Amino acid sequence: MKTRFLGTAELVGTPSVAVVIDVMRAYTVAAWAFARGAERIVLAGSLDDALALKARHPAWIALKDGAPAPGFDAVNSPWLLRTADLTGRTVVQKTTAGTVGALAVENASLVLCAGFVVAEATARVLRWHGAEEVTYVVTGEEGRAEEDLACAQYIAHRAAGGDTDPASYLRRAATSRAAHELATGVRRGAHPEDVALCLELDRFPFAMVAAPEDGLMVLRPHDGPTPPEAPGPGADHVSRIRVSETDKGG
Repeated sequence: MKTRFLGTAELVGTPSVAVVIDVMRAYTVAAWAFARGAERIVLAGSLDDALALKARHPAWIALKDGAPAPGFDAVNSPWLLRTADLTGRTVVQKTTAGTVGALAVENASLVLCAGFVVAEATARVLRWHGAEEVTYVVTGEEGRAEEDLACAQYIAHRAAGGDTDPASYLRRAATSRAAHELATGVRRGAHPEDVALCLELDRFPFAMVAAPEDGLMVLRPHDGPTPPEAPGPGADHVSRIRVSETDKGG
């Protein structure tokens, strides 16, 4: 399996298979949202797009990076989201790097969004898919975020069937710039415990697959043996997982 590790701005053309990595915090938050019962996550291209979606669908939950803001229901913090009841809800997510990376590869045949919390499930989907080439989109710090690169490299090794010790990868993430900024309160709309939650390897048993639906880029959990086909307009997501009460716990 040939692999490439690129920042969002370095993407040229449309990859066949893309794994979009945002450890701290977009796709850790997304995984927690699904564990708390969310039906789907709509990835918004801008804050204005997120607010417009919220205005059209008042029951949807809108979240963003940074400090709380009018029109948004939550911030991009796994610690602050971990006890929310999102059963059956649609979440609109807009972040600085993670959602941007996914939208940049929206035309790929398979788009997986990942962090350490869903690493093994993501690698498992890639092994089942049997892709000849996988592009890992390292979203943080213009492709240089150490926590994202470490996670991407770990998933790539696992997808190739390697018996890989995760300790060094997690250590790189734990000592990254993002981890320091979260732990010391530099980043607003965060909690110091976000770092620990972002480093919980394989906390959840599902992968997360993004695909276009009705003109939106929609992220859904997936635990089947093969990647799902992109649903048609109005189609239900037939492979939505059922999270156990244990996994829903904070």
